[in-house]
Amino acid sequence: MTSAATASFVPTALIGSRGRDVSRRGTTHVAARREPFRRAASRAVAVLAEAKAVAPPLTKNDLVDYLASGCKPKENWRIGTEHEKFGFQLGSLKPIEYEAHVQKLLQALVDRFDWAPMMEGEFIIGALKDGQSVTLEPGGQFELSGAPLVNLHQTCAEVHSHLYQVKTVCKELGVAFLGVGFQPKWSVEDTPVMPKGRYKVMKKYMPTVGTRGLDMMFRTCTIQVNLDFKDEEDMIRKFRTSLALQPIATALFANSPFCDGKPSGSKSLRSKVWEDTDAARTGTLAWVFEPDFGFEKYAEYIMDVPMYFVYREGKYVDVTGQSWRDFMEGKLPQFPGVTPTLDDWEQHLTTAFPEVRLKRYMEMRGGDGGSWNNICALPALWVGLLYDAQALADAEALVSDWTAEEREYLRTAVTKDALQTPFRNGTVQDVAIEMCRIAKEGLTRRGANEENFVDSLIEMANTGVTGSDEMLEKYVNKWGMNIDKIYDEYVF
Repeated sequence: MTSAATASFVPTALIGSRGRDVSRRGTTHVAARREPFRRAASRAVAVLAEAKAVAPPLTKNDLVDYLASGCKPKENWRIGTEHEKFGFQLGSLKPIEYEAHVQKLLQALVDRFDWAPMMEGEFIIGALKDGQSVTLEPGGQFELSGAPLVNLHQTCAEVHSHLYQVKTVCKELGVAFLGVGFQPKWSVEDTPVMPKGRYKVMKKYMPTVGTRGLDMMFRTCTIQVNLDFKDEEDMIRKFRTSLALQPIATALFANSPFCDGKPSGSKSLRSKVWEDTDAARTGTLAWVFEPDFGFEKYAEYIMDVPMYFVYREGKYVDVTGQSWRDFMEGKLPQFPGVTPTLDDWEQHLTTAFPEVRLKRYMEMRGGDGGSWNNICALPALWVGLLYDAQALADAEALVSDWTAEEREYLRTAVTKDALQTPFRNGTVQDVAIEMCRIAKEGLTRRGANEENFVDSLIEMANTGVTGSDEMLEKYVNKWGMNIDKIYDEYVF
């Protein structure tokens, strides 16, 4: 996603949302069909290659400086939107399979729409075009990681173009895509595994650190937006404010009430599974609200996150549970005397899963997968809140007196009751109404005619009825408790 104005924003298209780096997540090479793609892919190729030149060992300052290198002036701030969706076979409704569907779909994007293939050995596992990437999640969830764009109109046009291309090919393959946050019908065992080495390491490790890690990998879909910051102070303000408000966004975008063919008891089951995925790399990050928070503090947090793998000579080497700090001292048992590169650091940054994640930009990770309308609304919400100075100040004031205990309560409670979650003297709905008002005013002040993109959220906040509430009502009163009907009504 390189552009002349935002060279440091490259990872938005190349790094995805679920603990994997699109720029190198299992790709041994990126095959570019024409020169612009060669230039776009050159960095992805380079970071995959094992460094041959002798370089001094990384210091903590190098890791901190990497994060700080994302700072950029406001005129260069961009919007990078990502969304995932579940593929299913028409008729049987079973998840799509790699050889029968996914491989052919990706190849069709290359052949018909001039995308450049991303390869892992003999397998095509993604595609690149004009700063965008299409990639695969562990269970075949299809993801678009968008280019860094100037405004929300461009974001929605990008999504529209992507869906047109995908749906055109899907008709021929007898498949379609579902816009929800959690797989409503099929189990992990029912879900085909995509041929990606990184995910093999994670699949083996996840059950050793939590009970829901495989659900997270194979049965969830999300929408997220990646945003910029001016300097460390701006990053801190945006990080704290968005982290506090992330549960409110989770409530607004609650769109995952079903599991194994019936109601799960949670309105955002996607968010719920993170509570027991891996405590070492998830959670509230209460220390973000302490006075010493900044790039260095976040780097220290990531340094303490257990490792998953090291990529060398075209292979992901399993080092699960090992210490990054030991790696920096050349003490990994699998790599004695070897120290990490900045490429390893980029990889390691993607293996922590907080609700707001820092790289050289910030990821807002609290929303369930959903409809085309939601894919436009989620970035609109956060752009309105964080890219306008007055809106950011108003949002800060909204959460300024929330305690650590209240923030943790909200993070877990909204997964069950969404907007109806009790909070102080009212409910989360009350906070959502104010949050949406601030966002709309911020978008209005941007002067790009983007404010209408949050109108659906304002209506949802005012009524208190989320996507999950609508689904649950239909399940009882319209679908006859037949979960198969969701594939008719929530298909892209």
